[in-house]
Amino acid sequence: MAPQREMSAWRPSIPGVVEVFHAHYTEYAYPMHVHEAWTLLIVDDGAVRYDLDRHEHGTPHDTVSLLPPHIPHNGAPATEHGFRKRVLYLDSSRLADDLIGPAVDGPDLVDPVLRHRVGQLHTALAHPGDELEADSRLTLIAERLRGRLRPGPVPRPPRPDRPLAHQLRELLDERLVEGIALDEAARLVHAHPAHLVRAFSGAFGIAPHQYLMSRRVDRARRLLLDGRPPGEVAITTGFYDQSHLTRQFRRLVGVTPGRYARS
Repeated sequence: MAPQREMSAWRPSIPGVVEVFHAHYTEYAYPMHVHEAWTLLIVDDGAVRYDLDRHEHGTPHDTVSLLPPHIPHNGAPATEHGFRKRVLYLDSSRLADDLIGPAVDGPDLVDPVLRHRVGQLHTALAHPGDELEADSRLTLIAERLRGRLRPGPVPRPPRPDRPLAHQLRELLDERLVEGIALDEAARLVHAHPAHLVRAFSGAFGIAPHQYLMSRRVDRARRLLLDGRPPGEVAITTGFYDQSHLTRQFRRLVGVTPGRYARS
């Protein structure tokens, strides 16, 4: 089989994300190298073996690998079929340097829930306009990573902070079209971003980004029935573009905006 090297890379407008990197390699092996950022890695097909701090590690199914900054490591396919991976490079605003030691000791986390959430995050990062969803997911992922690297007593589930949840809902309603970043919302209501997402989800049974998109789709439905073209409706209701509207509209209504308007 001929060697394959396929890759894509981009920098999304999400605080703390230095780079998103997707790749499919069959025979390529990385030499020893370092990164300035944290490397959050999942493998979708095949497996990777690598050396970190003179110890050999690997990426079996359901593993999330977290490689700390400034620590030399390499990487190579663990099978003849190579590997397909998705990587996030995160700066210290998401994961502090005091986690480097625990990450060196245990970089491979067997955690199916975390693995699923990282996959969901990559899906959101691939679509312009879903920044609130991506930021919310990354905030909760970083919180879970910190908990795995520095385990402590299992906390009792908190009761929903309904006043805080209502404050965020008011902000989302006020910024329905222009949107609001999670960090800005957290500053305005004086709460930690992770606590804010959990408070909203606990109080209303829906994540903040889901609430925002459902409100936008609801408004888009009314405009479509008024005869406005989908491209104009997308911009008017706060979507990134018409394809963003179409994707969210089909997810919530089951049909495209054009078919809905014709009905």
